[in-house]
Amino acid sequence: MTQEEFRDYCQRKKGSIEGFPFGSGTVVFKISGKIFAMADVLSFKSISLKCDPDKAVELRKQYPAVLLGYRLSKRHWNTILMDGSVPDKVIRSLIDHSYERVYSGLNRAEAQNVADW
Repeated sequence: MTQEEFRDYCQRKKGSIEGFPFGSGTVVFKISGKIFAMADVLSFKSISLKCDPDKAVELRKQYPAVLLGYRLSKRHWNTILMDGSVPDKVIRSLIDHSYERVYSGLNRAEAQNVADW
């Protein structure tokens, strides 16, 4: 997956807002102010996605390129090295999973805002 494909996939999520709150080197995607994806845009060596804790452990066992979240909650975030070893289909499903985890945690008003997007 290229950086452009990653960004396009995240941008197409309903209510997704792209920003650079941590500086120009890290792109962040949020819904209702809550992060669901982020990536290093200078080298695109890694992306970080929210994940169910049990699923995160399994993914780390299955793919050596899936690591504990870098500078994030190690329990709820994975950092994925974009070295080509994790198939694009899996990365897209992990982006979907991250988005759904964040969306499911929104309160009713926030969820309605996203639904109305």
